[in-house]
Amino acid sequence: MTAGVVLHLTEAAADKHRAVLRNALNLLPEVEPGTAIEVVLHGEAITLARPGQVTADALAEAFDAGIVLVVCRNSLRSRGLTDVDLVQGAVVVPSGVGHLVARQRQGWAYLRP
Repeated sequence: MTAGVVLHLTEAAADKHRAVLRNALNLLPEVEPGTAIEVVLHGEAITLARPGQVTADALAEAFDAGIVLVVCRNSLRSRGLTDVDLVQGAVVVPSGVGHLVARQRQGWAYLRP
């Protein structure tokens, strides 16, 4: 399998969330078919993964396209949240920044839109 693309998101603003999801969707026709695309959230950005956000439609479109939403467990814990507080389909990793480093070591492209 081809190495994927990871997009790094730390901001809480809904407009930024929409823009990053749009970037991820715009990548799909530009990369080799089957290339994995992940949006990694940590810090304030984890609001994107909470149900009922104004970005829910954009997130659903990204999920339908196969984009993976990765959420930092450290950020969840610091806000008193757990996996059940997230939208269905979100993937939780122990550390968002640790995940970014691991993906880069695996040859994934890193984007910070």
